[in-house]
Amino acid sequence: MKRWRLDFRIWHWIHAAVVLGLLGTVFLRKTFLSWRTNSELLTQKLFEINLEITAEQAKVLAKAIRAPMWEWHIILGYALAALLLWRAILFFTQSGKQNYQNLKEENVYKKIVKLGYIVIYGVLVFMAVSGLMIHFYEALGLTKDVAHDIKEIHELVFNAILIFVPLHIIGVFIAENQDEKGIISDMVNGGDEK
Repeated sequence: MKRWRLDFRIWHWIHAAVVLGLLGTVFLRKTFLSWRTNSELLTQKLFEINLEITAEQAKVLAKAIRAPMWEWHIILGYALAALLLWRAILFFTQSGKQNYQNLKEENVYKKIVKLGYIVIYGVLVFMAVSGLMIHFYEALGLTKDVAHDIKEIHELVFNAILIFVPLHIIGVFIAENQDEKGIISDMVNGGDEK
């Protein structure tokens, strides 16, 4: 019997792609596609060819340039919400719950790692729910100010994911080279039951 069921492995890799995609869209939004930077650039370059626009017009143009990319953030946000529902269902399978069985018997390091996963799942649930609330604030009867406040918290909590992803990757490589040889290939081929 395989340690990791196929459905769990598929979930894991799709989830990884979605989270990395979300991180990528945020990175683009804060760097290359920042409306502040691009509105200044548009104003400057248009001025050089004798076209003047207001700061507000430049802002509108800069936001229009990044809008298609931001649509991907929203689509990936829907995918994250669906994946979290899928993960909740997977928790009731042997593959999905085995990490949390016998927690009392684990060493301190393993307990911290497993509790860290529980915390990050909580963070991801918050991010999915708050993202949906921001996107559907009008349909939910929320004011624009409340949606803005939720957005501020959403962006702050995002930092937990920004910290978790590299820690997870580093932790997997450390585990692969220490006491959990084959952990990466097990998540690809299922591994053998331990």
